[in-house]
Formats: sequence, C-alpha cells, structure tokens
Amino acid sequence: MATLLSPVLRRLRGLRRLPGLPRLAAEMPLRARSDGAVAGPLYSHHIPTSPLQKALLAAGSAAMALYDPYRHDMVAVLGETTGHRTLKVLRDRMRRDPEGAQILQERPRISTSTLDLGKLQSLPEGSLGREYLRFLDVNRVSPDTRAPTRFVDDEELAYVIQRYREVHDMLHTLLGMPTNILGEIVVKWFEAVQTGLPMCILGALFGPIQLSAQSLQVLVSELIPWAVQNGRRAPCVLNLYYERRWEQSLRALREELGITAPPVHIQGLA
Repeated sequence: MATLLSPVLRRLRGLRRLPGLPRLAAEMPLRARSDGAVAGPLYSHHIPTSPLQKALLAAGSAAMALYDPYRHDMVAVLGETTGHRTLKVLRDRMRRDPEGAQILQERPRISTSTLDLGKLQSLPEGSLGREYLRFLDVNRVSPDTRAPTRFVDDEELAYVIQRYREVHDMLHTLLGMPTNILGEIVVKWFEAVQTGLPMCILGALFGPIQLSAQSLQVLVSELIPWAVQNGRRAPCVLNLYYERRWEQSLRALREELGITAPPVHIQGLA
C-alpha cells in the first residue's frame, strides 16, 4: 500500500499554497488516462488520482481518522475519496434552491482573509455574526484550518465539499455544540443526516468508541435523537448564504431552520 500511495503522497507534500479555486468552464470535459485518473489538475491544489489510488487513500485515511478524530487532514482526504456520488446529490440540491444556486455561482469563501472581523465584532449580541465570532474565540479555532480540496476530480464538486468544510463551524454555532469530542460527534450525526457523506456517517458511528461511559450514555439517550431529528427537519444547510445573514439573530435563524436547543449542556463532558 505504501508503494502505491507514495507518488500521490509525494505530490501532496510538494504542493505550494496557492490562491482560491479558479473556475474552469463548466462544459470542459475531464481528461482521463487509461488507469482512470484525470490527466491534469482541474483547479488549484488538485491532485489527479486513479480509482485504485482513491481506494487506498480512503482506506488509509479512514484508519487514521478513526484512530485520531482530530486529524482533520485525514478526515478531509476520506471525504474527498468516498463522497463523489453524494457530492453530486448535494450540488444538485444547491442548484435547485435560489440561495444555494447563488452560492454555487458566486463561490464565497470563509477565512480570515474574507471575513470582516471588525464588522462581526460590532454586530448586536445574539446575531449570527457575533455568535459565530464568539464560537471561534471560546473554542480557539480558526476558519483557516480547513484543508483545500485535492482529490475531487470535478471543479464544481470540489467547491461543494470546500463549502461544506468552511460552514462546519457555522453548524457548531447553530447547534450550540463545543469542539470537544462529544460535540464533534453530535455535529457529525447532524451532518450525516443532512448530507449523507460517507465520512460523516463513519464519524457518527465510530466516533463514540473514544467516549467515556457517562458521555456515551448521554449521547445515545439524548443527543443522537436530538441531532437526527434536527437534521431531518432542517432544510439543506449548504443552501444558506451565511455571509449575508450575519446580522440575523441566531435565535431567528434557528427558528427558520427548525433547530431546537440541545437537550443537555455538554461543555464539561468528553
């Protein structure tokens, strides 16, 4: 496995940081080699891979992600190498929604270079923007930690999974979940129902093996039913243009989406 993966991993390590995804013509066909890989990069950071290489990357990244859920790089690789069909379904759902279609057309990005942190800080208490900024501060996380898409052989689908990653912290804010292991698992259950992405399903099912008995009991009896119910009731969260909703009250947005308050406070659990 190491021998087969080494060319891909060498290219991955050798990539330089480049600006955001450039847009290619939507009608441009993918160029495939005889082994099934795309012949050349389709967007910034793209690494063309064959089906066999994708399968090996998926197996290796799944093992690493299950061993260490905080290996976000491995979670990212798993999502890209297993989610092609699901990403097409999500893309089509976005195309059919006016707000989602606008997101696909304009391709907004969430990072410290695109966020006006001063404006977010000046927003009223309880607004989405102010609460999102509070979430980042309290949990000591940054929107810049999301890995760029590399292994999705379709430029538009690459943006869809990038968008999913960049709104992940927004979902934490909407659900009122911290970034400890229990909070991440709860968000993964919500995302699994919402998106159907294999990596979300795997994280939801296997993430709990690291929990204490007390946390596992709370998760199974209280938090999973709540996350599943909210995930089914809420419209597709990828169809929300969050950047244009900063001033909206978080409470009003939750009511719009049908998201209810968590049944228990989990900050002290792990």
